[in-house]
Amino acid sequence: MILFPAIDLKNGEAVRLQQGDMARATVFHHNPAEQARAFAALGFEYLHVVDLDGAFAGKPVNAAAVERILAAVKMPVQLGGGIRDRATIDGWLGRGVTRVIIGTAAVRDPALVKAAAKALPGRIAVGLDARDGKVAVEGWAATSELSALDIARRFEDAGVAAIVYTDIARDGMLKGLNIDATVALADAVSIPVIASGGLASLDDVRALTGPRAKKLAGAIAGRALYDGRLDAAAALALIRAARAT
Repeated sequence: MILFPAIDLKNGEAVRLQQGDMARATVFHHNPAEQARAFAALGFEYLHVVDLDGAFAGKPVNAAAVERILAAVKMPVQLGGGIRDRATIDGWLGRGVTRVIIGTAAVRDPALVKAAAKALPGRIAVGLDARDGKVAVEGWAATSELSALDIARRFEDAGVAAIVYTDIARDGMLKGLNIDATVALADAVSIPVIASGGLASLDDVRALTGPRAKKLAGAIAGRALYDGRLDAAAALALIRAARAT
């Protein structure tokens, strides 16, 4: 179980959205690289970064901010947002990103994901962002007719390193993770699943370390870390204790 602190990039700043709405963005840090250093100092071991503008544009937009983050910390970084072709995948991995997260292209171009996962084992993740059970694409601006499970099953045995599953309705709302849906997905596929969207408190972290969530590979924490609702030291201590058992 890994707890990933999130840095979402909009206009070069670290922000948090509510339910994926770019008009409902709160700026939490004007310097994302400094925020990354702060997360590293707290003891986090893996960073989750999303280029929000890139997700809407279909290509990297906040590349300069990402590069500053990569230069600022030694911990591995997984990056999503606007990664929709092989050149972008190779470009980010070549610049120091440990793992890229592919969302829209996983729906629209599954062959790209399969080819990249085969060629780059352990370095390709799939982002599945669900609204009312259906996967949203293009920065959550459009909704497909496919369920998260439909898409996840496409990539069984393809070598995908992880699936990042987000419940859009809960994202940024501090309502708690959708453990039921995330565990159901993890039980249905062999690919490791990371929970995202709504993590609000130590109670969520305790639930993630409980028996029913033992198949989950990790969870992403965003707004709760930024506004102080989630004590990072206490959360990481819970995870370390769970690993030791």
